[in-house]
Amino acid sequence: MATAAYEQLKLHITPEKFYVEACDDGADDVLTIDRVSTEVTLAVKKDVPPSAVTRPIFGILGTIHLVAGNYLIVITKKIKVGEFFSHVVWKATDFDVLSYKKTMLHLTDIQLQDNKTFLAMLNHVLNVDGFYFSTTYDLTHTLQRLSNTSPEFQEMSLLERADQRFVWNGHLLRELSAQPEVHRFALPVLHGFITMHSCSINGKYFDWILISRRSCFRAGVRYYVRGIDSEGHAANFVETEQIVHYNGSKASFVQTRGSIPVFWSQRPNLKYKPLPQISKVANHMDGFQRHFDSQVIIYGKQVIINLINQKGSEKPLEQTFATMVSSLGSGMMRYIAFDFHKECKNMRWDRLSILLDQVAEMQDELSYFLVDSAGQVVANQEGVFRSNCMDCLDRTNVIQSLLARRSLQAQLQRLGVLHVGQKLEEQDEFEKIYKNAWADNANACAKQYAGTGALKTDFTRTGKRTHLGLIMDGWNSMIRYYKNNFSDGFRQDSIDLFLGNYSVDELESHSPLSVPRDWKFLALPIIMVVAFSMCIICLLMAAFCFLISTGDTWTETLAYVLFWGVASIGTFFIILYNGKDFVDAPRLVQKEKID
Repeated sequence: MATAAYEQLKLHITPEKFYVEACDDGADDVLTIDRVSTEVTLAVKKDVPPSAVTRPIFGILGTIHLVAGNYLIVITKKIKVGEFFSHVVWKATDFDVLSYKKTMLHLTDIQLQDNKTFLAMLNHVLNVDGFYFSTTYDLTHTLQRLSNTSPEFQEMSLLERADQRFVWNGHLLRELSAQPEVHRFALPVLHGFITMHSCSINGKYFDWILISRRSCFRAGVRYYVRGIDSEGHAANFVETEQIVHYNGSKASFVQTRGSIPVFWSQRPNLKYKPLPQISKVANHMDGFQRHFDSQVIIYGKQVIINLINQKGSEKPLEQTFATMVSSLGSGMMRYIAFDFHKECKNMRWDRLSILLDQVAEMQDELSYFLVDSAGQVVANQEGVFRSNCMDCLDRTNVIQSLLARRSLQAQLQRLGVLHVGQKLEEQDEFEKIYKNAWADNANACAKQYAGTGALKTDFTRTGKRTHLGLIMDGWNSMIRYYKNNFSDGFRQDSIDLFLGNYSVDELESHSPLSVPRDWKFLALPIIMVVAFSMCIICLLMAAFCFLISTGDTWTETLAYVLFWGVASIGTFFIILYNGKDFVDAPRLVQKEKID
């Protein structure tokens, strides 16, 4: 069993040091952080000064260096998600960012402003829902991976053994990672979604768990992070595991999602749907092979389900993906293209059964992981479905929920929960839990990547497409449009700072935050708003004049309407033509520009 992290902690603060006291039964350890030298040492309880200001905390997220110096980030609030094989899982809901420095007098005005911006970025990431942890269980690994480990692995601390793809505070814990003696104070934190439910079918009680683990490699926001990087890491990569626990037996089914693994981009430019650009110079096969080599090593066989449109702007991506799979010629990969929008147009979502029937035999071959109550492995999952659409959000989540239900049907029958001939869809109580959980999973993943809740969740929750669902999709699409164009640069910078893709250097002569805006960025939107407002005012005046007279006044006012109308429309098209100058672009890490 892994060495547990400390669960009960107290933070003692003095002007010189932070003391983090372990309050678990029998513990005498105190983590000491020198606020001047930043040195981290291990002490005992008697070393804590009585004059220290004391408060309870629930974990150390890590430390980060900003313009003003180092900061300590601690978890101050948590809620219980549930119990995972007698291990408690928590969601971190509030944090505190504490400065090592006692004063900011050493900073210039520009440095103060930059430090304030960096703190806002940190707090932005911390305020995004979905940080989970356990002090006694390794949440970063699937059941199957954990079953295939050495005794040495089992004795490692949670921090040492964690899958680094899913440790979102890995960069923040780098100082503690270097000192094994303090690892029990270091808490690996997962970002994504976890839900746990105690369920009953036929009077038989079982636990049903859904976990989505977001990768911190090539992490970011919707339009600024697409495709893969040179290491083969895919954007918006998420590993989703569905677990059943019944009478000591455990079963799990794992799926993955990730951006189309070639070098492409889709930079925001004020258009509703920017045109995807595939690189003409990058070595696609190198990155593609790196990606799938790692996927095969970790998961086994890959059944790729590509859900994007096979016409219009998405068509070149589908063709490129298909060509790459064919060129690689790997017997470990199967490629299926399913044009989700075409097949399900006019709200014909029943046609998703076409895809499910097409992959049914493959799913049976991949199987699922099952271990009996004696701890003996009965079945292994031989591979995964790797699903994607453009964002790997809405269409992807619908398909994943359907594949997971089919696997769950087989698992519950094998475990004896479902009788022969019984269908999971007929279990109304459980179906409600199941559908809502997958819809909540969709919303969590969408908010973390696109900034809004998911689309198409009416189908996930109810099993059918509704007109209200279409209206909600329209509203979420409008919010996405605004955020993608006018706030995603800040969101991307926040993630890059949090994950260590950008490190603050207070000696840097030119701050990346002080990038001057082009005059058009300020002037043209103001001109457009003024022109549009004047057009509306003149239109109202023309209507009024028409009601009281039919003379020259009405004609003259109509001319003003025409003038201001042309001015506002003309300015709008100038802005649209220069769209890239008006979007909120990242400033800390230069993102790929693929032409």
